[in-house]
Amino acid sequence: MSNDVIVVGGGVIGLTTAIVLAESGRRVRVWCRQPPQESTSAVAGGLWWPYRIEPEERVGDWALTSLRVYEELTLKPEETGVRLVDGLHAGARLGGLGPWAAEVPGLREGPEGLRARLPLIDMPTHLGWLERRLVEAGGTVEIRDAERLPDAPLVVNCTGLGARGLVPDPQVRPVRGQLVVVENPGIREWYTSVEDEGEESTYFMPQPYGLLLGGTAQEDDWNLAPDPATAERIIARCALIHPEIAEARVLGHRVGLRPVRESGVRIERQLSPTGGALVHNYGHGGAGVTVAWGCAEEAAALATTPSG
Repeated sequence: MSNDVIVVGGGVIGLTTAIVLAESGRRVRVWCRQPPQESTSAVAGGLWWPYRIEPEERVGDWALTSLRVYEELTLKPEETGVRLVDGLHAGARLGGLGPWAAEVPGLREGPEGLRARLPLIDMPTHLGWLERRLVEAGGTVEIRDAERLPDAPLVVNCTGLGARGLVPDPQVRPVRGQLVVVENPGIREWYTSVEDEGEESTYFMPQPYGLLLGGTAQEDDWNLAPDPATAERIIARCALIHPEIAEARVLGHRVGLRPVRESGVRIERQLSPTGGALVHNYGHGGAGVTVAWGCAEEAAALATTPSG
């Protein structure tokens, strides 16, 4: 069987899957519409935590596998973009989490919610590091817009929201996230609130490039343009937690479309119409970073399973 693999999709899911395959001896080519640092993954807040992802019974194992990897990567934060940062999930309770929570070091419940020291990932830096690691393993990244999944002996589909048209899979749909980047007025801990309802939420993440404020969860909204009124509300909500945020200089705005799938993440192998192997790894919603390595290992294992 040929060692060649085409991975379609250059976000965090595609790159981690490509790395696992390349480091196992495969010749890997990644096809992506834009450079990885311009993908949806680059917009993510970057906090390790299962969020808007199904199926619940499988997410824990994927997330814990990824957590162990990120803990190792915190040894070189400037290079990998991964740091361990303290913070608060306001209003969250241990009883509302799955068995995976018992495996998270230092996760503890207090009057305000859950406190933890978790990986917080500077996504543009991390995506650059992933791409370099792939290249060092012999892989390549090609900027090309695939109108259809390629006809090749082995293809891994990590196209995220693109899977809606490429597979096609009508279960995949966008959940729009808008964020604001401001100068950090000295905040060192991340914060999220589970008490928000509807399309708007409150969270902030201290990143090397500034304080990332969020956010929104607007279902079936394809609009990639930042909305000024939404940005103002995001800043106002975050300023209720830290008033100094209200006066922080705005550095930029970000919008990303989370690739949510109604029945959850799809990791599955099937025959292509020409008899090749097609492995799917998409539908990670708002937690692609959180489960990336666990899903990559499972998808790569399916990709290396002999046919027949």
